[in-house]
Amino acid sequence: AATMAARTPGAALRLCATVFLLEMAFCKGFVEDLDESFKDNRKDDIWLVDFYAPWCGHCKKLEPIWNEVGLEMKSIGSPVKVGKMDATSYSSIASEFGVRGYPTIKLLKGDLAYNYRGPRTKDDIIEFAHRVSGALIRPLPSQQMFEHVQKRHRVFFVYVGGESTLKEKYIDAASELIVYTYFFSASEEVVPEYVTLKEMPAVLVFKDETYFVYDEYEDGDLSSWINRERFQNYLTMDGFLLYELGDTGKLVAIAIIDEKNTSIEHTRLKSIIQEVARDYRDQFHRDFQFGHMDGNDYINTLLMDELTVPTVVVLNTSNQQYFLLDREIKNTEDMVHFINSILDGTVEAQGGDSILQRLKRMVFDAKSTVVSIFKSSPIMGCFLFGLPLGVISIMCYGIYTADTDGGYIEERYEVSKSETESQEATEESRELQEPRSGQSLVPARQEPKDVLEKKTD
Repeated sequence: AATMAARTPGAALRLCATVFLLEMAFCKGFVEDLDESFKDNRKDDIWLVDFYAPWCGHCKKLEPIWNEVGLEMKSIGSPVKVGKMDATSYSSIASEFGVRGYPTIKLLKGDLAYNYRGPRTKDDIIEFAHRVSGALIRPLPSQQMFEHVQKRHRVFFVYVGGESTLKEKYIDAASELIVYTYFFSASEEVVPEYVTLKEMPAVLVFKDETYFVYDEYEDGDLSSWINRERFQNYLTMDGFLLYELGDTGKLVAIAIIDEKNTSIEHTRLKSIIQEVARDYRDQFHRDFQFGHMDGNDYINTLLMDELTVPTVVVLNTSNQQYFLLDREIKNTEDMVHFINSILDGTVEAQGGDSILQRLKRMVFDAKSTVVSIFKSSPIMGCFLFGLPLGVISIMCYGIYTADTDGGYIEERYEVSKSETESQEATEESRELQEPRSGQSLVPARQEPKDVLEKKTD
């Protein structure tokens, strides 16, 4: 059949379409369509559920990826079941799980529900399912296991020691932040020899080929510290990652470059940021996150400004402030000086979340929306904005002409009314001045009442 299909292009296309449909149907078979019975039956298993809406474009884009997730989880023998639920048809169940947007991915484990907030790729979703469905704190019984974890995970946390108040705080933090990173426990003998611990118990984070030890006095709350340290020190930035970094409270130093441009200026700025992140890690890692971003489109929208490329910008993602270069960055020392100037307050912050900035954001977003509509479809833009403007213009013209005619009629009415009153007044005066026929010009004297009564008798 394949040989015959190869000889006829039409048959080949039909064969490919058939294979594709069979693969799609095969993948869909491992994703269960959930209904109202799911609420009562779910607690016996661990479920990875996609809450979707049939009309949602992002949901449709996720659907083939979700089918691949179901197939992969089934093929590796994962205990996690994969399902999907139409949140518009079963809105009461969706609202009970806290679904407020589409698509929403949740892992349901007993009475707990964990939100997935990472990139919507098959590998990232499966990694999330493995991490959250497993043990909250995973033990590391040997150095070989520790080395295996180091090779597999770029960032992970380890509790070292026995039972303590710190361990209880560690468990509480893990129950909240397991959606982002891995949590382990180990004895002091299992920890690598290059690790130096001043006191026990301790919590460590391993990343960037080194480690940092939690200090309650300098780092504050344990959960906040873990949330700040769950990222590598240097990252390739995008919009989603910048949004996630907003919870850390750190400033983000970004080299805005064009990765396709191999000129010295572009590569030099990226190298400078990388060197600062590596060589000044101990000095800045508590306050700064470093990275680079390809292109300035997103950053221009975020800052409502037009940045030249290449350049360096420092963002405060918690309050939308930003700092632009006040000098040319020639080397690592210049960048360190710029960072220190931000920390000591000598560089003025721009942007922010004031009322004026919010109004500016509204105007900027409206302008961007209009421009994007006209760029993508000029005819549609003319129809969307031209038709309402035309209707409003006609209404305004009608109101204006109606007011003008009404004023003219009212004026004429007032004039005619005044003329009538004048004529009536003239006629009354004439009646008083001119006597009627048969009457004397001398007014009659009024007689007393008793005389009149006698004349009547």
